[in-house]
Amino acid sequence: MFTGIVEETGEVLAVEDDEGGRRLRIATTFGDMEHGQSISVDGACLTVEEHEQGEWFSVFLATETIDRTGFADVAEGDSVNLERGLAADGRFDGHVVQGHVDGTVELLETERHGEDWTFTFSLPDDLAPYVVEKGFVALDGISLTVADVTDDTFSIAVIPTTYEETVLREREPGDSINLEVDVVAKYVESLHAE
Repeated sequence: MFTGIVEETGEVLAVEDDEGGRRLRIATTFGDMEHGQSISVDGACLTVEEHEQGEWFSVFLATETIDRTGFADVAEGDSVNLERGLAADGRFDGHVVQGHVDGTVELLETERHGEDWTFTFSLPDDLAPYVVEKGFVALDGISLTVADVTDDTFSIAVIPTTYEETVLREREPGDSINLEVDVVAKYVESLHAE
């Protein structure tokens, strides 16, 4: 489980494709990596295969992960958001983020308001029921609050710290962003469906 509070951004050092999926090597300063550890990379829960403490780690992306996320377009030199799993005795900020990306959305517009930003995204029909004003979403693994929703878009307000310390500063209109909707909303719908 994650909180959506990005710890750092890492650079993709290598991308290797094979018949079973794709392997990424990502730079990090994390000095406590372990084989088999879960780590959120742009919001997707991935497993550390190899690592060099404080230098890099590698993860494998199965076909399902590639199909459901924006990792089909990831390239060497790209920046990604990184968050280690929440420790049982850790402080809980953000919201419950599973690292199970529900799909991708397109960044439609960015608008600056003084020091703050508004980012507007497309809203796919299948995910629309789970995105509500003042509700939580995780975008590329960042815990954010929905500011506004229309029939086919939603917007978030971004404070300077979030903008500067995450990959949002590099995103441009047309980019594909990983979206995980609030798991609580999915459970509520599941209860009502029974």
